[in-house]
Amino acid sequence: MTARVLLVTSEAVPLVKTGGLADVITALAQALRQQGIDAAVMMPGYPAAIERACNLKPAGTLQQLPGGPGIVLHGTMPGSDVPVVLLKTERFDRRTANPYVDEDGREYDDNALCFGSLAHAAVSICAGETDLPIPHVVHANDWHAGLIPALLRLKGVSGVGTLLTIHNLAFQGNFAMSAAAELCIPDAMLTPDQFEFWGKMSFLKAGILHADRISTVSRSYANEILTPRFGHGFDGLLNARKDVLVAIPNGVDTSAWDPARDPLTVRHFSLNDMRGKSGCKRELQQMFGLPIDPFAPVLAIGSRITHQKMADVAIDALPGVLERFPRAQVVVLGCGDHAYEQAFLDMVERFPGRVSVHIGYDERRAHALHAGADMLLHGTRFEPFGLTPLYSMRYGTIPIASRVGGMIDSIVDAGLEGAVPEDASGILFDGEEAQDMMAAISRAFELYARPNEWHLMQRNAMSADFAWSGPAEQYIGVYREIAPAEAQPLFDARSIAFDANVDADVPESEEAADTVAMPEYMTA
Repeated sequence: MTARVLLVTSEAVPLVKTGGLADVITALAQALRQQGIDAAVMMPGYPAAIERACNLKPAGTLQQLPGGPGIVLHGTMPGSDVPVVLLKTERFDRRTANPYVDEDGREYDDNALCFGSLAHAAVSICAGETDLPIPHVVHANDWHAGLIPALLRLKGVSGVGTLLTIHNLAFQGNFAMSAAAELCIPDAMLTPDQFEFWGKMSFLKAGILHADRISTVSRSYANEILTPRFGHGFDGLLNARKDVLVAIPNGVDTSAWDPARDPLTVRHFSLNDMRGKSGCKRELQQMFGLPIDPFAPVLAIGSRITHQKMADVAIDALPGVLERFPRAQVVVLGCGDHAYEQAFLDMVERFPGRVSVHIGYDERRAHALHAGADMLLHGTRFEPFGLTPLYSMRYGTIPIASRVGGMIDSIVDAGLEGAVPEDASGILFDGEEAQDMMAAISRAFELYARPNEWHLMQRNAMSADFAWSGPAEQYIGVYREIAPAEAQPLFDARSIAFDANVDADVPESEEAADTVAMPEYMTA
């Protein structure tokens, strides 16, 4: 018998992706399975997910879900042995584009029912109401799965441990109290000491209150969310549950993001043979319609175009940079706030042949961007982990990033002046003003013109170890702690001693610191 873990999420590659969460879930599931854990992914049965999943078969019909009945399907992720469980409902059937918002960027008005039904379905699996085996641990990810720990308690389901991972505390799943009745949440749980949050019902608060353990995705972010500046109203509650809060960093899928073998790039290169990077740079310039110039520093932005990601600051800072460095080129890939998107498009008109913008996202362009750019600009007002800068580092593209969250832990700062530290792998900056960002970009361009220091930073960046094996071991250690006693021996062979607990002392500055054979899990 093998230890079973069910990871419940709103998205996972390659089925549906809007951001880094999708990358994290699938890569973690793969890493857990490589270490002997029978890990499966559960997510909504969006039409795209049902179309792409392999070997789907029904595992049960759930008639009493909020918003209408649902069918539980099970199969595998394409190209791997990772099992996937999909909840097909009439409401999820209508999610044909972004799974959370409509084409105008407004949240769907039935999000509470949709993701509430996902939580209820996961609880039904844990209660043995489907053909699937009962997991020993349910790993709930973000607010979309936040109701699961509380619903397990309400239903009297014991013998299943619960872990809630907060990937981004800013997204909380706060809905009108009127949704509670259809979600089968009793009035007694709609009080300020339970699910109520500023007059609304919060899925994330429910998870924080009732999960056996809470984790987040970097040590720095774990400490930041205990402060008013980064706590988004939950800092008090998180401090109250600090004893069960752990910090486990994300990793990178090193097979998907490998410059030596990447099938999505035009040339391959490695730490010991960088010649292919110049070919990737040429391909990036061609792809984005920029003049081919091997000596032009190419600055890339690849992220959501939002206020969180400092799109407003970049829009103010980049014109000054382009005027100061007349050979520089800028490539932007992403989507988000329409006003910010238009401002970047206006910059193309202002700086023809030097700025190129692609609104949208596709994997080929993303890989071309990381492989071909010289540096990546990743400004952000908060950042739980920061996968995008790590992707760039894998390809010798130097990150210029805000000194917040996980980027503090993963990027060694070259500083804004003076000698470059021997272990530097990027440039970090403080502040949210255009001049703060401009100073960091200028420093990068200056170092780019000094090959010895630039190549040292590239080597350091490409040598950094961001593989999933270490984080997976840490998750297994947590799973063992919260699994039912009779299941803990199943984790023992994989049990790891690790120090993932949040630092005991929080700094006191800035507002209090500021298609394969079906695996066991699907066949048992």
